[in-house]
Amino acid sequence: MSRVQSAEQIVGTLGARWQVLRAEQPRLRARDAAQELGVSEAEFVAAQCAGEATRLMPDWAAFFAGLPALGRVMALTRNDSCVHERKGVYEPATFMAHAGLVLGPDIDLRLFPQHWAHLFAVTDHSASPTRHCFQVFDRFGGALHKIYALEGTRLEAWAHLAKSMMAIGHPDLAVDPLPPTPIRPRAVANRDALRADWALLKDVHDFPAMLKRHETEPLPAMEAMLGAFTERLTRSATFDLLNRASAEQVPIMVFVGNRGIIQIHTGPVERIVRLDHWLNVLDPDFNLHLREDHIAHCFAVRKPTSDGMLHSVELFDAVGERIATFFGKRKPGQPELESWRDLVAGLERAQ
Repeated sequence: MSRVQSAEQIVGTLGARWQVLRAEQPRLRARDAAQELGVSEAEFVAAQCAGEATRLMPDWAAFFAGLPALGRVMALTRNDSCVHERKGVYEPATFMAHAGLVLGPDIDLRLFPQHWAHLFAVTDHSASPTRHCFQVFDRFGGALHKIYALEGTRLEAWAHLAKSMMAIGHPDLAVDPLPPTPIRPRAVANRDALRADWALLKDVHDFPAMLKRHETEPLPAMEAMLGAFTERLTRSATFDLLNRASAEQVPIMVFVGNRGIIQIHTGPVERIVRLDHWLNVLDPDFNLHLREDHIAHCFAVRKPTSDGMLHSVELFDAVGERIATFFGKRKPGQPELESWRDLVAGLERAQ
């Protein structure tokens, strides 16, 4: 059953608790603050805790149609272990029956709107300068995607989009309870059959359908194909991958997503910084923040395609959730870069 609260209830009770918590931990981020308060991030935002929040209509086609006019912005997509931030301009989105695409040289997205539920415009007047953000949440109140205004963003177009999408009245916020923590995916039933199908792949986009036919998920499939199409890497291989890509100027593709969206960076990485548990890429137009301590499984993976064998590095957490995936930069119809293939071959294998 959904947890339904009126706007007045949310602001009155949660807002007061947030004031106490913020006095104790003034640098706490919204996601972590919501967790401390025992609510979803959507409820936290609706309570005006992250700034002046305006509920918008969840008309996704209309919303994405308005994004190109904003000019240069920062797109943020994250999961529990990784944050992907990319600056650029939204190209027009294309929506199909169950998915959508934003295909741009800077902002490159795969959209799954069946998982989207709530949309807010948030203005944080406490920041200097004032921070403007659009935020998309799922039905559990989890943040799926955020769009931040930058110095060059067209704020008149931003205000027009927010006003045109404004929800009528003050609709109650209905948030479903979180599903149980997923159990580790079960093992592959028939390894030989999976190996045979894997060998016949012609396109990496056919990989999810193949897993579905075998009633399995990525992590158990990777484990089942050890020695055939996959190899285990050490946890530190991700740090080595990014450092070598930077030092050797190998352009890469970095995929990070959640149930509602996948965000992709294609191009070089330059400034790689380790800080506590975080592995960071800190470049002018691309930032990555990855919890290295969450990496429970790291694989070098080979997938046959009509363009030749493709190599990737794929990261999973302890319950089999995908953290991030790395490829060499390429376009359909092109073989992968030899420099990327050599880079993956040189990563440390786990014993």
